Amino acid sequence: MELPAYKMEEELAKFEEEERNRLGLAPHRKKQWQDKINREFYADQRPHTTILVSGLTLAHDSFVQAGLTGLGYQVEALEGPDNESLQFGKEFGNRGQCNPTYFTVGNLVKHLVKLREKGLSSQEVVDKYLFLTAGACGPCRFGMYVTEYRKALRDAGFDGFRVMLFDANGGMKQATGREIGLKIDRPFFLTLAKAILGGDALNAIMYRIRPYEVVPGSTDKAIAECREIVRDALREGRSIFRALYHCRKVLQKVEVDRTLVRPKVTIIGEFWAMTTEGEGNYRLQRFLEQEGAEVDIQLITNWILYNLWQAKIDTRRRMTLRAADLEARKGLKTTQIAKRFLILKAAELALKGTFYTFARLLGLRPYHLPDMEENAALASEHYNTELRGGEGHMEVGKLIQTVIHNKAHMVISVKPFGCMPSSGVSDGVQTIITEKLPQAIFLPIETSGDGAVNVYSRIQMMLFKAKRVAEKEYEELLSKKGLTVEQVREKIRADRKLRKATHYSPHVVAGTAANFLLEAA
Repeated sequence: MELPAYKMEEELAKFEEEERNRLGLAPHRKKQWQDKINREFYADQRPHTTILVSGLTLAHDSFVQAGLTGLGYQVEALEGPDNESLQFGKEFGNRGQCNPTYFTVGNLVKHLVKLREKGLSSQEVVDKYLFLTAGACGPCRFGMYVTEYRKALRDAGFDGFRVMLFDANGGMKQATGREIGLKIDRPFFLTLAKAILGGDALNAIMYRIRPYEVVPGSTDKAIAECREIVRDALREGRSIFRALYHCRKVLQKVEVDRTLVRPKVTIIGEFWAMTTEGEGNYRLQRFLEQEGAEVDIQLITNWILYNLWQAKIDTRRRMTLRAADLEARKGLKTTQIAKRFLILKAAELALKGTFYTFARLLGLRPYHLPDMEENAALASEHYNTELRGGEGHMEVGKLIQTVIHNKAHMVISVKPFGCMPSSGVSDGVQTIITEKLPQAIFLPIETSGDGAVNVYSRIQMMLFKAKRVAEKEYEELLSKKGLTVEQVREKIRADRKLRKATHYSPHVVAGTAANFLLEAA
């Protein structure tokens, strides 16, 4: 009788082990080296321990700070990473890391060094502060961030500094009878959800309004007031719904002129590089606006949707795996399939429902989160959706979606120098995409901390093309409707709804001014 494949493997392994023992070739078992990690943080330490947070946009970081403060923690949000942070990261980090590692790790080290320069000893810093960040794994070096943090902190003189990881797959566990200091529970995740989704909605509407403001700086002033309103609500445990509705009234006071023709530029790429608002991407969003563009950003909500999509796909794949779990049907001994899919679907609906509620309260409408199934289907023709790391297949899918749905005039893919997944995607696969979609204006750029002039020059050249496309689109619609710009402005002046800063016309073509013209006409 022929043995099954897995039984044959077991027999061969057993025979190999017996022969090694007989010939004296048995391997010497060595104990695996493990890094000594300090994760001790207990409830009685909360009053004199400050939790440092950083890594997202300024709005997100400040909202997380306020929310955790409202839960009873001492929290401080770090300043945005700058080139000084980059130098600290390169000085104390390992060689060959990607830019986000250097910037974020260096930003923490810089902050602690400055605390020491103000008079605190290194041991006092270790005892009184800890850093909270998200956990991850996979081929991307993001999975090694926490190790890099600890290595750099040790070399900078802060050996034993606590870098705490949290994730939805287990939180933090400490084998002790003392109450843990950071409770990863329902209130914690609800607070993070409010901070992230609120930050996403406020950032999205900010980038819609600011390119069309009549009084320079008025949008920034209104956004600063809105951030304070949301921070107060999170800090004091008041309704974030009321806070966002109050913000809409603040934003509606900004005077805008949406007859201004701006090329719309979508930013995609490596997660941190496309999200950060500082020197890590040469202040890309601000530069594009200064050059006369409207910026379409990627939200952190999109990344969460991508992770939910991954969880669904992984469960489907496990359903067809053989011999993954010999005691269970289809390798799913401990998993209730229907229940798992139901939970994932409920999580997706809750995420989208909460975001759209926040968006409507703020006046961010119409706004559509990306369709992850469509994204994967479009990308799968050119990129294996089973590959993980960086943004996976999403960069490919985002470019195709943007072009075929006419969502923007230009796409910039920004990634840090040394980012393996993102560079392979943008510099390789995207070349094929642009050949098949010749109407796409696509620019991949790399950031290294010292190449701003070169990057700005390349953007300006491609942005010139996008401006011409946007202007042609607008002029053709004016001609088609038999209108002049002044006539369009007259229609806007006669319609109170069209004058509101939070109003955004339904999507028909790429340009905001062109869509506004169609609605006004």
